Amino acid sequence: MTTAPVPAPDAEPPATPGSATVTEPVFVPGADGSGPPQPQHFALVVAGRRLLLGADGGFPRIGDLPARSDWVPLGTLDGVPAWGAAHPDGEEPPAVASPNDGPARWTGWPALAAEMSAPLAALAGRALQVITWRRSHRWCGACRTELAEVPGEPARRCPDCGLYVPMQLSPAVLVAVTRAGPAGRPDELLLVRHSYGPTELWALVAGFVEAGETLEAAVHREVGEEVGLTLTEPAYFGSQPWAMSGPGVLLTGFTATSADPRAEPVVDGRELVAARWFPLDALPAELPPGYSISRWLIDAARAGARR
Repeated sequence: MTTAPVPAPDAEPPATPGSATVTEPVFVPGADGSGPPQPQHFALVVAGRRLLLGADGGFPRIGDLPARSDWVPLGTLDGVPAWGAAHPDGEEPPAVASPNDGPARWTGWPALAAEMSAPLAALAGRALQVITWRRSHRWCGACRTELAEVPGEPARRCPDCGLYVPMQLSPAVLVAVTRAGPAGRPDELLLVRHSYGPTELWALVAGFVEAGETLEAAVHREVGEEVGLTLTEPAYFGSQPWAMSGPGVLLTGFTATSADPRAEPVVDGRELVAARWFPLDALPAELPPGYSISRWLIDAARAGARR
């Protein structure tokens, strides 16, 4: 089976003899399905929140899988079109053309995000989001008519009432809050434990953006609601279209400092079960995984610790 290579998380990309180091593949999202799938195109088969990978951990090609007509355009990977399709959840992986390569396997989102380089994880995340959205947005919410495809767009439209239904992201914010440490000691970072998800991790304050709210306002509100602290003006750090939350959530990261360096966090008792200031040279081991923007923010704060 011919697949797209999946580099190890921190491995150096392979070098081509006589050339410079090979760069990572480039994924460009798109919804252009004007041409039919070809055997050499990438195939991303989705079952629930899992994706079909080959024995070598890469994406199969269209020609490796049984013929089907329900492929959905996802974009291009290094110029090669990629297509997605749904597979009934719980069923065995579809047969592949080259069984000597080993069995195909279903892989869940956390493993995908941890194993793949950023461009490949972005493609995998888009496949999961597009296929899940199509399954849950089949009928018009206004008149109950079956929705029709909008050519060239990740959207559907009602043929009766004209309701336009685009695929939407859920924006969320997370913030690395610091304060000045005691004299002669490094700054401190606020870490929290949630009542849901990976409850053993020390993570950052985070939450979804409300309608009519700016990203910065969401940062202030979430920190105020969850730990009762006020902040200086947040500074934008970066974003990630996939993370521990899974596809469909666009995470935007910020940094900020506590407006009152002596204030202690008070958890809300609903979303959080604990919140503590940690010296940046003595952070706990139970931190978010390295592929997440939450960990990037924590590592950046640790690297810039004031001593």
